[in-house]
Amino acid sequence: INKKIKLTGVFVDESLNEIKKQIDIHKLNVIQLHGNESPLICEKIKMFGVECIKAFSINKDFNFNTIKNYENVCDYFLFDTKGKLPGGNSYKFNWRLLENYNFSKPFILSVNDISEIKEIIKSNLPIYAIDLNSKFEIRPGEKNIELLKNFKLNLFK
Repeated sequence: INKKIKLTGVFVDESLNEIKKQIDIHKLNVIQLHGNESPLICEKIKMFGVECIKAFSINKDFNFNTIKNYENVCDYFLFDTKGKLPGGNSYKFNWRLLENYNFSKPFILSVNDISEIKEIIKSNLPIYAIDLNSKFEIRPGEKNIELLKNFKLNLFK
């Protein structure tokens, strides 16, 4: 694997012992949390020597002040659409809700619409990366390479 690629483990309400075990086994660089993990859990994960991404599911009623306590213990936030399960569930994300985001912490945005991504890139939001969500998966955790290639080609047209 290219050294520039950060190996990332995705967890939902997992124990610290299990996360540490998976970091050691798979030589993970980043831990992405999609559950109800507290700021204290994020802080402890940082002590393992990895980056920490905390995901938040956003809907029109989301209060961005609820993430304030995570700002100093996470490297990035990830915003996706509120669904039945953790993660975006392939629902379209209304990124305009981020106009209420008033922190400087860079974030990852889970979207899949090329025109929206181009518009987001032009915004002044502190976006670190775009997370191409489960719409691009053959099955959970396995991306469809052809879909990704086509998406990349169309994004840079």
